[in-house]
Amino acid sequence: MYVNGFVLAVPEGNKAAYAETAEKFWELAKEFGAQSQIECWEADVKNGHTTDFRRATKAEPGEKIVFSWVTWPDEATAKAAETKMMEDPRMEEFGDMPFDGKRMVYGSFEPIVWKEA
Repeated sequence: MYVNGFVLAVPEGNKAAYAETAEKFWELAKEFGAQSQIECWEADVKNGHTTDFRRATKAEPGEKIVFSWVTWPDEATAKAAETKMMEDPRMEEFGDMPFDGKRMVYGSFEPIVWKEA
Protein backbone atom coordinates (compact mmCIF):
# COMPACT_ATOMS: atom_id res chain seq x y z
CA MET A 1 0.00 0.00 0.00
CA TYR A 2 1.05 3.58 -0.66
CA VAL A 3 -0.55 6.69 0.89
CA ASN A 4 -0.69 10.31 -0.24
CA GLY A 5 -1.38 12.55 2.75
CA PHE A 6 -2.52 16.17 2.83
CA VAL A 7 -3.06 18.87 5.45
CA LEU A 8 -4.55 22.19 4.35
CA ALA A 9 -6.43 25.21 5.62
CA VAL A 10 -9.82 25.92 4.04
CA PRO A 11 -11.97 29.00 4.67
CA GLU A 12 -14.89 27.86 6.82
CA GLY A 13 -17.38 29.17 4.26
CA ASN A 14 -15.82 26.96 1.57
CA LYS A 15 -16.64 23.64 3.25
CA ALA A 16 -19.26 22.63 0.68
CA ALA A 17 -17.06 23.76 -2.23
CA TYR A 18 -14.15 21.79 -0.79
CA ALA A 19 -16.30 18.66 -0.43
CA GLU A 20 -17.48 19.07 -4.03
CA THR A 21 -13.87 19.38 -5.23
CA ALA A 22 -12.90 16.28 -3.23
CA GLU A 23 -15.78 14.35 -4.82
CA LYS A 24 -14.58 15.32 -8.31
CA PHE A 25 -11.02 14.37 -7.40
CA TRP A 26 -12.17 10.95 -6.20
CA GLU A 27 -13.70 10.14 -9.58
CA LEU A 28 -10.33 10.68 -11.27
CA ALA A 29 -8.26 9.05 -8.55
CA LYS A 30 -10.53 5.98 -8.50
CA GLU A 31 -10.38 5.69 -12.28
CA PHE A 32 -6.58 5.73 -12.11
CA GLY A 33 -6.29 3.11 -9.36
CA ALA A 34 -6.89 4.73 -5.95
CA GLN A 35 -8.36 2.38 -3.36
CA SER A 36 -9.76 4.93 -0.92
CA GLN A 37 -9.98 8.64 -0.14
CA ILE A 38 -10.67 10.09 3.29
CA GLU A 39 -11.40 13.81 3.78
CA CYS A 40 -11.61 15.04 7.37
CA TRP A 41 -12.89 18.50 8.40
CA GLU A 42 -11.56 20.03 11.61
CA ALA A 43 -13.50 19.05 14.72
CA ASP A 44 -10.95 19.60 17.49
CA VAL A 45 -7.53 20.87 16.40
CA LYS A 46 -5.52 22.31 19.25
CA ASN A 47 -2.71 24.83 19.03
CA GLY A 48 0.64 23.23 19.89
CA HIS A 49 3.55 24.59 21.88
CA THR A 50 6.18 24.24 19.15
CA THR A 51 4.22 23.48 15.98
CA ASP A 52 0.78 22.33 14.92
CA PHE A 53 -1.50 21.96 11.91
CA ARG A 54 -2.38 25.68 11.91
CA ARG A 55 1.24 26.78 11.83
CA ALA A 56 2.14 24.15 9.23
CA THR A 57 -0.52 25.51 6.86
CA LYS A 58 -0.23 29.16 7.98
CA ALA A 59 -3.95 29.00 8.72
CA GLU A 60 -5.66 32.36 8.90
CA PRO A 61 -8.60 33.36 11.14
CA GLY A 62 -11.79 31.76 9.86
CA GLU A 63 -10.03 28.80 8.25
CA LYS A 64 -10.54 25.17 9.21
CA ILE A 65 -7.97 22.40 8.94
CA VAL A 66 -8.54 19.52 6.54
CA PHE A 67 -6.63 16.28 7.02
CA SER A 68 -6.92 13.83 4.16
CA TRP A 69 -5.32 10.85 2.51
CA VAL A 70 -5.64 8.69 -0.56
CA THR A 71 -4.55 5.05 -0.59
CA TRP A 72 -3.09 3.23 -3.56
CA PRO A 73 -2.14 -0.41 -4.04
CA ASP A 74 1.52 0.57 -4.55
CA GLU A 75 3.87 3.45 -5.37
CA ALA A 76 3.92 2.72 -9.10
CA THR A 77 0.14 3.07 -9.35
CA ALA A 78 0.19 6.32 -7.36
CA LYS A 79 2.97 7.85 -9.48
CA ALA A 80 1.32 6.79 -12.74
CA ALA A 81 -2.01 8.22 -11.56
CA GLU A 82 -0.40 11.55 -10.70
CA THR A 83 0.99 11.83 -14.23
CA LYS A 84 -2.31 10.79 -15.81
CA MET A 85 -4.32 13.25 -13.70
CA MET A 86 -2.04 16.17 -14.55
CA GLU A 87 -2.47 15.37 -18.25
CA ASP A 88 -6.22 14.76 -18.03
CA PRO A 89 -8.32 17.62 -19.51
CA ARG A 90 -10.95 17.06 -16.80
CA MET A 91 -8.57 18.69 -14.32
CA GLU A 92 -9.35 22.02 -16.00
CA GLU A 93 -12.98 21.63 -14.89
CA PHE A 94 -11.88 22.07 -11.27
CA GLY A 95 -11.33 25.81 -11.81
CA ASP A 96 -10.19 27.79 -8.78
CA MET A 97 -9.58 25.69 -5.70
CA PRO A 98 -11.55 26.60 -2.55
CA PHE A 99 -8.24 26.86 -0.61
CA ASP A 100 -4.72 28.25 -1.01
CA GLY A 101 -2.76 25.36 -2.48
CA LYS A 102 0.57 27.05 -1.72
CA ARG A 103 -0.04 26.41 1.98
CA MET A 104 -0.98 22.75 1.58
CA VAL A 105 1.34 20.24 3.25
CA TYR A 106 1.54 16.91 1.47
CA GLY A 107 3.68 13.85 1.04
CA SER A 108 3.69 10.17 0.22
CA PHE A 109 4.08 7.40 2.77
CA GLU A 110 4.48 3.65 3.09
CA PRO A 111 2.47 2.27 6.02
CA ILE A 112 4.43 0.46 8.70
CA VAL A 113 1.43 -0.43 10.90
CA TRP A 114 -2.18 -0.87 9.72
CA LYS A 115 -4.85 -2.17 12.08
CA GLU A 116 -8.58 -2.51 11.57
CA ALA A 117 -11.26 -3.96 13.80
